[in-house]
Amino acid sequence: MRDHRYPDGTFAALIATPFVTAPTRAALQARMDKPPVIEPRFLAAGEFALLGAVCDHLLGETGERRIDVPGAIDARLAAGTTDGWRYDALPDDGSAMKRGLAGIDETARLMAGAPFADLAAADRERVIAAVAAGDPPGETWRGLPARTFFEDLLAAATESFYAHPLAQEEIGYAGYADARGWQAIGLDEREPREPEPVAAAFATSEGRP
Repeated sequence: MRDHRYPDGTFAALIATPFVTAPTRAALQARMDKPPVIEPRFLAAGEFALLGAVCDHLLGETGERRIDVPGAIDARLAAGTTDGWRYDALPDDGSAMKRGLAGIDETARLMAGAPFADLAAADRERVIAAVAAGDPPGETWRGLPARTFFEDLLAAATESFYAHPLAQEEIGYAGYADARGWQAIGLDEREPREPEPVAAAFATSEGRP
């Protein structure tokens, strides 16, 4: 599904080994097998499509086989589960998401003359940058702090993305393979089962030390 840069330490290579406990294996496999959300339960269809476009831009997701970040966020909102805290400047998670998405679309129309989902990458970046900086145009942001909303949205998207085994694989993360514990805990030490860091792999392939 993604660019497999760690063929000797990938999720597929590790998941069935004794290095992974049965509960962890079941949880990770469930994430792999879960179909993408087509019909959201919390967000309206238009809001869900907009969330998908925003997450795609933030995470660099392209093509048909994306990790279903908007689906994970919608499911959490529908279930009413939270991290146990929220910014006091924001309303509850669901209200903040709906208002913030409306604000992004409003800003997109004011800055680029079209809904966010219809914008080219450069215009999307301008809109996101304005929201992240905390000074986007739009009436929505008069009652919702843009920078705080953006931080909350980015955290939710990043958490959902890196909870998926394929995203973990892309950065060489093998922390779920911990059934036998960790012995190599010194600086720059790796267990034999861990993949080589991507920077080192690139340096080797290009002949650099």
